[in-house]
Amino acid sequence: MKLLKKLKEYENQYIFLRWATGGDYGKLIYVGDNFVEFNIIDVDTMSYRETMLISAPLILEAAIGGADIARIVAEVSSRLN
Repeated sequence: MKLLKKLKEYENQYIFLRWATGGDYGKLIYVGDNFVEFNIIDVDTMSYRETMLISAPLILEAAIGGADIARIVAEVSSRLN
C-alpha cells in the first residue's frame, strides 16, 4: 500500500503507469484503496483515448518524471485555450 500512498500525492498529474496487462501515459485522476482511475492519453494526437479503472494490486510501476512526460505536459499545455 506504500505505492498507493505515494501515488495519492500525484493525483491530477501526467505519469506513465504500468499495470499487469499493459502500460500507458496518461493523467492520474483518482487513487483509492481498491482502484486507481487513469485517463490514458494517445501520445500521437494528445487526446484522451480511454479511462481505466485499475485494481490497486495490479499496479507494477509508475514513472512521474522524465523527458517523455515533460513532452506530454508541454503538448497538452500548448493546446489549452
